[in-house]
Amino acid sequence: MKKTLIRVGLVLVVLIVIALVAVSLSLDKIIKRGVETVGPQLTQVEVKLDGVSLSLLSGGGSIKGLLVGNPQGYKTPSAIRVDRASLSVQPSSLLSDKIVIKSINVQAPEITFEGDLKGNNISKILENVEAATGGGGETPAAKPAPTSGPSKKFQVDDFVITGGKIKLSTGLLAGKAVTVPLPDIHLTGLGTGPEGITAGDLTRKVLNAVNKETLAAVKDALAKVGKEAVTAVGDASKEAETTVKGVTDLFKKKN
Repeated sequence: MKKTLIRVGLVLVVLIVIALVAVSLSLDKIIKRGVETVGPQLTQVEVKLDGVSLSLLSGGGSIKGLLVGNPQGYKTPSAIRVDRASLSVQPSSLLSDKIVIKSINVQAPEITFEGDLKGNNISKILENVEAATGGGGETPAAKPAPTSGPSKKFQVDDFVITGGKIKLSTGLLAGKAVTVPLPDIHLTGLGTGPEGITAGDLTRKVLNAVNKETLAAVKDALAKVGKEAVTAVGDASKEAETTVKGVTDLFKKKN
């Protein structure tokens, strides 16, 4: 009898483990499909995700290969690329109406800035998200129809972006290739109220911070390039002046 109970217990443990693995794999696919479905609805650009890995037991996970495309009219292959990001989720919240994410850490994203300070791909994507969420001043009637099914809410305690870089693709640089660092971004307490925050509003807040820091970094880079150009012109003028003076002195000596 005792041996039978032990065997039954072992079988139950194995079944539970198999069930957890199956649910985990299914959850990974659901998250990936959700990102690739909701992302384009919000941004109006292609959004791709290579894979998601999330542990139901520990709540730890990661995403790989996130790509945010460019709006129509822009030529570079993508606006944002993230090779890897880690996250920590409160496991007990995964089946609730509000998913609590303890932390998201985006490592070394690559942003391609195409355009200028008045009009560019990153700002355009933000405008699209604001239009979709009503964050840009649109009336409720201007919002797109919500997707079918209940909408999950989120709480993100800590959102960090570190080690990012910005590749400049702008005519203002006269063909000069420039890559500048993206300042670290740290957001806290997103959706901490009882209502949480929607995926759209979360995307808008994060992208707004990215856009703000990107524009500041690009502005500084353009100012630096401008100073270098002025210095180069000044040096060239001095060199030309020295050459003219040398030729003048030479003719004076001959005469």
